[in-house]
Amino acid sequence: MGHLYCGKCGATFELDDPRWRCECGSYLDIEFEPSLDPDLISNGPRSIWRYRSAIPIKSDANIVSLSEGLTPLADLSLGGRGTRVKLEHLSPTGSFKDRGASVLVSRLKELGIPSVVEDSSGNAGSAIAAYCARAGIECTVFVPEAARPEKIDAMRSHGARVRLVAGSREDAADAALEAAESTYYASHVWSPYFLQGTKTFAYEICEQMKWSAPDAVVLPVGNGTLLLSAFQGFKELLAAALIDAMPELIAVQSSQCDPLARAHQLGLEEPLAVTAGATVADGIAVAAPLRGKQILQAVKESGGSFITVDDADIGATREAIGRLGYSIEPTAAAAPAAVITQPDKVRLDRPPTEEAHPDQARTIVTVFTGTGLKPDSSIRRL
Repeated sequence: MGHLYCGKCGATFELDDPRWRCECGSYLDIEFEPSLDPDLISNGPRSIWRYRSAIPIKSDANIVSLSEGLTPLADLSLGGRGTRVKLEHLSPTGSFKDRGASVLVSRLKELGIPSVVEDSSGNAGSAIAAYCARAGIECTVFVPEAARPEKIDAMRSHGARVRLVAGSREDAADAALEAAESTYYASHVWSPYFLQGTKTFAYEICEQMKWSAPDAVVLPVGNGTLLLSAFQGFKELLAAALIDAMPELIAVQSSQCDPLARAHQLGLEEPLAVTAGATVADGIAVAAPLRGKQILQAVKESGGSFITVDDADIGATREAIGRLGYSIEPTAAAAPAAVITQPDKVRLDRPPTEEAHPDQARTIVTVFTGTGLKPDSSIRRL
């Protein structure tokens, strides 16, 4: 069925090994050959589990699902240009993180894990808490004390224990790592099973486009789980000959916290050390992304790029999207802000070739990652 492997030291482990990191201390990935049959997919359930044969869970009896996935791919006008937007804010707990949580918690159930720890400033904690509640798994989430009370309340509403940690987002992660010495770490960043769930984001886009790929996908990046899993999903679709080309992955960071954008600009293979500044896009304010090297490599391999946006552009974009009838959180406005305010960097038009005129529009997909329907003090500030 596959195995766990460490890209740092080369170690491999059986999938049934209940470990969340390598003995060398690095994160793990999964080597697994998915099966993608469009006929089977089209008759599958209306959730990420329509791609069941491409997800490394052994038994259907262990699937933990809240009918996540199969979110609409809407045709919207952003900045006066037609753009396709994946409406992930319509997910069960209000963010794309439900995709990864479903597969990760299904694997926890399969392994018989009774309790877990996680760290989060918001959406990931809500998702892991919700799916653990559904599976009957005890969940403790370490949260920076400056996290928004509304998101903390959401975690508690699913029965999670919340441990407030003084300091930064990184301090909360350190506290979770300490607790993980004795309890399984159900981390949306460390776990390769989380990425296996979130890769369905790419599957769905291509299925909804009649098994074709967009020219570019514009995604917000903090820890980079959405971008990395999208890259993995598109690669698997290419290998299955269901699409003809890899989309350019355009990664969007806040100008207040841009370790990857700076590294990309300098041609570095590792994130540049930065100090996170205050930003309304707190969901992507990650100063030291664990999988930073992988993110930089994925963007480079796809022929993509990095863009930074500031809070003023995020606020204006969120307001414009509200006028279209959608309510999204500030972080979710970061990627659309890049499309609207920096069209030259997104390259909305095709370069001139024998087949295409320079004013022929490219197919651009972006995403609303999280709902704005949770009360949020930063929305009032914007």
